[in-house]
Formats: sequence, structure tokens, C-alpha cells
Amino acid sequence: MASFAIGRYVPYNSFLHRLDPRSKLFAVIALMIAVFFDYPSWSMRATMMGALFLFFCFLLYVSRMSLRSILSSLRSLWFMILFLLLIYILVPQGDEPVLGVAWEINGWTVYWDAFAQAARIMLRLVMMIMLTMILTATTKPLDLTYAIEWYLTPLKLFRFPSAEVAMTISIALRFIPTLLEDANRVSNAQASRGVDFKHGRIGARIVGITSLIIPLFVSSFMRSEDLADAMECRGYDPSAKRTRYRKLRFTFASFLALLIPSLILAGYITVSVMHLDFYALAGLSVL
Repeated sequence: MASFAIGRYVPYNSFLHRLDPRSKLFAVIALMIAVFFDYPSWSMRATMMGALFLFFCFLLYVSRMSLRSILSSLRSLWFMILFLLLIYILVPQGDEPVLGVAWEINGWTVYWDAFAQAARIMLRLVMMIMLTMILTATTKPLDLTYAIEWYLTPLKLFRFPSAEVAMTISIALRFIPTLLEDANRVSNAQASRGVDFKHGRIGARIVGITSLIIPLFVSSFMRSEDLADAMECRGYDPSAKRTRYRKLRFTFASFLALLIPSLILAGYITVSVMHLDFYALAGLSVL
């Protein structure tokens, strides 16, 4: 759990750290949208998603983040991955399988398409986690709050509490690593008292998880109360007009951070909507 870095700001002097948070937030949303487009063949799916994954790995390298931390954070999701794979194997798919038969079990045919579908879902999840880690690791919580509030500014005409919503989202992202550290600390404390989270019957495991969840809820409520008291002591008033010590300004680098993800998103939309297949256009026989 400790390696899971979503919500934790990592101070470096990289190119991504110096970008305007409004540009980074827009880029993350645009690239997340690009992740979910579909393509006419498995070869095109592998090519387009592979190119996007390599681009995300480059962003991880620039932001001084490690791909190993992402992979280690997915250890708790293996059950969900196996469940998705089982669903794709047991439930007939609407599209006709094109990757061929993997094996047959008592008359039940298992296709390679089921494994490809599960791998695609897994890759999408990994890329979304990569984007979230890049955003939170390279953006200070206050800057992220300002970016969210800036995008919600037009809603103030409808008396929408944009400042309060932005502050709430920022606090939620900020406390994700803190809650994970608390969960790791409580689980170690319960394990030292003889609680076994990995072995035993289902009833014993449920009792063990309960002994983890209850202290975690208590710790969360205590932290939220301390945070509310601290904000009140500092005179925080969500309805008051706020001023800022540091004014954010768009630069040429921020413009590039808006332009490049926009071009990537436009390219992926074009390929998906027009059902382009580069391999078929080149006369190659692929799946």
C-alpha cells in the first residue's frame, strides 16, 4: 500500500512540475478520453493503445515516477482481473471471435478474444492510474484546487459552489495516500495481535477485515474533525471572496500542454469514428 502514490505530491523540478495546473488537468482529461476509444481490429487496438501506453511511460519518466510503483499498486486488483477474465470466458460476446480457439473444455469453447478483452480492460486501468499519478505527483494540492475552481468558474452564474467543490476534491485527493498509510499501519498492528488477513475460513477473514475497517473509519473521522478545526481556526470562509498570493499565467509550455493532448485526442477520435485500419490500407493481413 505504501507504494501507491495517487494523491501524493513529489517535489521535483521537472518540466511537468513547472507546467500550469490548468493545462495539466485538461491534458489528463483529454488523454483519459482517448484511452476509451475502440478500433476495428485487434491489431489496431494493440497499436493505438500501445502507442498511448508508451507516451504515458515517457510522461512517467519526465515526472520522475516509476512504473514499478504502478504495477505494485495493482496487486490487490488481481481478483478483479480474474473475475473479468471469467466473465469474458463464460458470457458469449456479441462480436464473432477472430483470434481463434484457445481450447475446448467438455464442449465449451474458450477463445483467445476473451483473454484479449481482459488484457485491454487491464491496460486501460493501468493507463488511467498512470495519468492520475502523474497529475497528483507533479501538481501541488493548492494548485490543483485552483485549476478545478478555474474550470468551474462559469458555473458561479448559476450559484454553483465551485470553490467548495474544488476544495473538497483537492482534500479527497490529498488524503488518499494518508488513508492508505493508515490502512497499512492498522493492518500491521492487527497482524501483530494475531489477526490473519490471508488465511483461514471466510468467516475469520470477514472478522479480520472488520477489525481493519472500523479503526480506519475512526481514524478518518478524527482526521476530518482535526482538519475542520484547523480550517476554522485559520478563518476559512467558503463564501468569502478569496485572493491568491501566487498568480498563475499561461506560458508557451502551457500552450503546448494544451495543444499536444488535443491533437492526440483528435487523432484517436478520427481513427475510431472513421474505422481506419492502417494494416488493411497497407495491404497487410493481420487480425
